[in-house]
Amino acid sequence: MKKWLMMLVTVMIGFIVLAGCSNDDAASGDGKVEITYGFWDKKQVPAIDEIIKSFNEKYPDIKVKTEITPYGQYFQKLETAATGSALPDVMWMNGAHVNQYADGKVILPLTDLAKKDNYSLDNYPESLIELYTVNEDIYGIPKDLDTTGLWYNKKIFDEAGVPYPDDTWDWDKLKEVAKKLTNKEKGIWGYAALMGNQGGYYDFIWQNGGYIISEDGKSVGFDQPEAIEALKYNVSFIEEGLSPTQAQMTETAASELFSSGKIAMMFDGPWMVPEYKKNPDVDVAVVPKGKQRAVAIHGLANVIAANTKHKDAAWKFVQFLGSKEAAEIFAATGTVIPAYNGTQDAWKQAVPTINLQAFIDGIEYSVPLPSVKSTGEIWQYEIDVLKKAWSEEVSVEDAVKELTKKANESLSNE
Repeated sequence: MKKWLMMLVTVMIGFIVLAGCSNDDAASGDGKVEITYGFWDKKQVPAIDEIIKSFNEKYPDIKVKTEITPYGQYFQKLETAATGSALPDVMWMNGAHVNQYADGKVILPLTDLAKKDNYSLDNYPESLIELYTVNEDIYGIPKDLDTTGLWYNKKIFDEAGVPYPDDTWDWDKLKEVAKKLTNKEKGIWGYAALMGNQGGYYDFIWQNGGYIISEDGKSVGFDQPEAIEALKYNVSFIEEGLSPTQAQMTETAASELFSSGKIAMMFDGPWMVPEYKKNPDVDVAVVPKGKQRAVAIHGLANVIAANTKHKDAAWKFVQFLGSKEAAEIFAATGTVIPAYNGTQDAWKQAVPTINLQAFIDGIEYSVPLPSVKSTGEIWQYEIDVLKKAWSEEVSVEDAVKELTKKANESLSNE
């Protein structure tokens, strides 16, 4: 169904282009234009508003209207909007979807625009530039990067008389401490076994020597012994009552349970800094290691809709979003780790009460999130299938058998 939808998207975009989609940057009589900016994280609104304000000081004739859509509905909305020529002019993109949207001609290649304006791509980590390069064209200007940390509640540790996490921790230590901190009388769980790939079971699979997608891109590794062992370790926290159940974390987000002091530890990313920095009981450490250290690294990029009527204005905004000035605004608010080289230390110093160095340390042993044409489809299969294992409806072995079959079929159709 998704493949048919993307074919429809491609056809519709083709009709739009053939119909002569103009670069109408002087649409109004006074020369002012309005562009839309689509994204999904409301926690970043204060920083984005400040960036737009700074952008308008330089470009007062370009109004930017923001459109926030929760991540769970974001890409579905984009697909629907693409068929109706209603995409935001500028929008967030992730590595899981960039190949699909680039091949579908839904987003604009930026290579020629960057060359024309001598816009340097050397200001960003090479891995992120590679992530958003499809068929030798760059499609997104990196916005931020992220790794994973072990967030923990100091108050819960203190009350239990347990030392805080440090870089000596391994899987056994994580389980041992989770048992000590779980207090059913107080309704406290020692750990939240999230069913998420980035900052979750991907990290554990890599730590255990496994892989997600083979180097040749033809198969997944979910049914391999290393992955099965890692997934079973994840689920064991729920089975042993050390973590909220999948149903409980669906009803109330684990981040909310953590913020309210009901969860002692959980894996999560730097995007939670704006929320957690308000809580004096919260801090973060590097993630425990398995057979080796490993965490996922990813980063968002800003892209331009292929059918925008305001290409010049959109490109000016994307350049500004990727500037050092915008990166420093993000850094100062502690919102995300900016992708612009040299601004990460400013991000760390913005919130000195939290050990943000843990996320920067993670870059050294990070593994890029897999990015193939069918990544988005495989992610959806992971959600649909693995939730049955997390809910203890089926065994991990049965779940990965089903998941591997579906995922490999997706890869074979690329």
